[in-house]
Amino acid sequence: MDKLPITAKGHAALEVELKQRQQVERPRIIEAISEARSHGDLSENAEYHAAKENQSLNEGRIQELESMIARAEIIDISKLGGTTVKFGATVKLVDEDTEEEKTYQIVGDPEADVKSGRVSISSPVARALIGKGVGDTVSVTTPGGGKSYEIVEVAFR
Repeated sequence: MDKLPITAKGHAALEVELKQRQQVERPRIIEAISEARSHGDLSENAEYHAAKENQSLNEGRIQELESMIARAEIIDISKLGGTTVKFGATVKLVDEDTEEEKTYQIVGDPEADVKSGRVSISSPVARALIGKGVGDTVSVTTPGGGKSYEIVEVAFR
């Protein structure tokens, strides 16, 4: 079983979602199934089929969350340091073409959210940055084409 690197904050978010799905969503869905059953003929009961589908999706996500939590290797970013990019680093980049600044934190797959500035350790951007330091230039092939960035800051916070 492969270990899944994740920050403490990301791990806590997974546990919150798991608890929500087990203790709130599961009973709500069971109640919806019970309510739909009371309406009679199940073969043509859209509410029943929708509730069963919701149950299936919820249980699948619960299994996925339990697997991720069991495989999680929590990495405490506050204890990391250094001048090169590695898991947990917050990296400030400057696009060499547009001079636009971007800041990304390198995190585990389950907690990645590019819109929030968190990129997955397995993403092309993170793979290009790993091992580099301030002043280095990296080239990244993105869905929008090739990009070239200069690393202007590496921090662990």
